[in-house]
Amino acid sequence: MTFLVTGATGTVGRHVVAELLRLGRDVRALSRTPDSAELPGGVEVVGGDLADVASLEAAFDGVTAVHLINFAGDSYGALDNGPDLVDLMVRKGVRRVTLLGGRDEGALEKALKASDLEWTMLTPVEFMGNTLQWWAASVRAEGVVREPFGGRLSAMVHEADIGAVAATVLAEGGYAGRELVLTGPEAITTAEKVRILAGAVGRDIAFVELTEREAREKWAADGMPGELIEFLVDALGNTPEVGYTVVPTVPEVLGRPARTFAQWAAENAAAFRSED
Repeated sequence: MTFLVTGATGTVGRHVVAELLRLGRDVRALSRTPDSAELPGGVEVVGGDLADVASLEAAFDGVTAVHLINFAGDSYGALDNGPDLVDLMVRKGVRRVTLLGGRDEGALEKALKASDLEWTMLTPVEFMGNTLQWWAASVRAEGVVREPFGGRLSAMVHEADIGAVAATVLAEGGYAGRELVLTGPEAITTAEKVRILAGAVGRDIAFVELTEREAREKWAADGMPGELIEFLVDALGNTPEVGYTVVPTVPEVLGRPARTFAQWAAENAAAFRSED
């Protein structure tokens, strides 16, 4: 049985690959740039683009289970060829699918739900790994985090737990037709997150709480497009209940506790330390 992982070099995909290998499965990884994909030994790397179904014929040969993402390209645009992708999987004999979803249901989600495939939707709340993107540069350079909404709660989930859930569902089944919300084991505020990170890094990290106006100005100066700024203001300032409500999905699927932010911070502390 061959397991195909799309988005295999991404934040979550690399963990899906690693867990499938740990479970002793044959793993094939899809990449738009297979020659430059850095993946563990034993992984078969193939070329293809989810936005171009014709490029995927060979990649899906002999595949039993697939981990999918619902976007393609450098712009992370939503896939609009869901029915064609599902037709390809059915024709190739795929039986089981996990899909890492986003905020909105797109064409791929709808096509999967209308199919006879064993599909499972994975809906993580905020990734712990986003901390690297948003905070690492300012912590290294200045020892400071500048963010609005310091009291905002988030039940952040470790990206390795997302990958492990996807791999376990693909390998073992049991969750067909279900939508699994994935969280960490606790909901913490932004201010608490800074404190935990400082402890892991081993240095003081100042937290400067921005007003909404200051945040908009900062993000605009950083080159963010207006659409993304509005998304962040809404997501951070009006986090929906699902974003701060801890659910037991990760321990139920994996048979162990979900990883904490303190664990994530310890694993990634070096990325926040200055080179001085």
